[in-house]
Amino acid sequence: MEITDYFKLLRRNWLLIAASTLVGLLLAGVAAMVTTPTYTARTQLFVATQNSGSVAELQQGNTFSQARVASYVETSKTPMVLQPVIDSLGLDMSPSALASKISANVEGSTVLLNISATDSSPVRSAAIAEAVANSLISAVNRLESPSKDGTSPVRLSVVTPASAPSAPASPNTSLYLLAGLLIGAAVGVGSALVRSAVDTRVLGEVDLRRITNASVLGGIAYEADAGKKPLLTQVQPQSPRAESFRQIRTNLQFAQVGHSSKSVLITSSLPGEGKSTTAVNMAISLAQAGQRVALVDADLRRPMVGEYLGLDRSVGLTTYLVGQGNLEDLLQLWGTDDLHVLASGQIPPNPSELLGSAAMLGLIQALEERYDAVVIDAPPLLPVTDAAVLAQRVGGVVLVVGSQLVKSTDLQKSLSSLEMVEADLLGVVMNRLPAKEPHAYTYSYYSTTSADTPAVTPALREASGGRSRKDRNPNDFDQIIFGDEDSSTLPRYFGPRTPNS
Repeated sequence: MEITDYFKLLRRNWLLIAASTLVGLLLAGVAAMVTTPTYTARTQLFVATQNSGSVAELQQGNTFSQARVASYVETSKTPMVLQPVIDSLGLDMSPSALASKISANVEGSTVLLNISATDSSPVRSAAIAEAVANSLISAVNRLESPSKDGTSPVRLSVVTPASAPSAPASPNTSLYLLAGLLIGAAVGVGSALVRSAVDTRVLGEVDLRRITNASVLGGIAYEADAGKKPLLTQVQPQSPRAESFRQIRTNLQFAQVGHSSKSVLITSSLPGEGKSTTAVNMAISLAQAGQRVALVDADLRRPMVGEYLGLDRSVGLTTYLVGQGNLEDLLQLWGTDDLHVLASGQIPPNPSELLGSAAMLGLIQALEERYDAVVIDAPPLLPVTDAAVLAQRVGGVVLVVGSQLVKSTDLQKSLSSLEMVEADLLGVVMNRLPAKEPHAYTYSYYSTTSADTPAVTPALREASGGRSRKDRNPNDFDQIIFGDEDSSTLPRYFGPRTPNS
């Protein structure tokens, strides 16, 4: 992964990281509140030798004191020093327990000995520190005396008496909160990395590129109301969703350069990735660009095209394939553009056999002769073999990938099944992308439609005489307008028009 991928990962998991950081702060605050405050009092001793000779003798005495003071650090924690402190202060603890509250150290190469005492009471901590200092002085005098009546060559003096501290030494609330912040953030980032490592869902183009180098025809951002308004005609012409399909339409034109076939199959790996809405809106977008389009609902397991467009699906594809209807009678005109829809018809018991029949091949060829573009909505690749069977009979395949819905292993299986039947994969459409994904068309280049310009809402059914563009010159279809940009220089979507189209 590149550094930009890590930034995307952190941005994608910002909620987890923020929650973990807040939890860390909360736990640190609680720990600081429940921790019993402790106070530390300190006293300082000066170690000197009992002589006043020459400079050389003083120098030797100073060296002797420095050598001795290190021993006094350890002596301060012995029962010989601490037991008198316990007795004098009436402490209910053993010398070893008291030793855990005492710390002693020497400041550098000096002869200054620091003794600190920690306790939950500030007054008691000062009393313990002072008592330990006095007891150590007495113990050193006894230990360093050459005989009972002799004088100790070392003298310890208190230079800084112990005083009751005004603020507790611990807990340090600021330090607790900083530690909680850092630990919480580290746990959040670690969780995000682990989550990314074990999460095999395809989230965006970065994940897609690890699996395939297929062209990304476009991305469709997730919209909460897409389920209620799935069609392009139900949204404003300059809406992000409409712009997304215009982008896909443009890219698909270039993907089809050099192809003689006019048919394209829309499928996905699993149900629910949005292949049917993609197929329907792609057909609508092509028809809005001036092309004569045939939309075929070949999902004979769970047909949805008729439901989206409000058409009668009791007759249609299966009716034609079993020889019980004429193609002209079964095609239903939809909307104000040249979009003709062949619904699924009755659901058969043998969909794969019907879709792989010679009649299906003949139907595709007949539609290619009459229309500029043939869009076929097929079942998902993994649950059934219908799409793989159909992929061999069309000019190209567009694979819809639902962001956060399909796993990388499933997508690999879908690509392998298409490769096995030698299908021509024109590209991939990323669906349900987060709004901030780079390939999600989340803004409109053009100004929004004014309030007094209503969105196009065609009737769900129209008589055949309701065709618009009837009075348009056929040559006008060779000029495709995207908004206010003239794309007449772009190639036709499925090759040149035929005389009888």
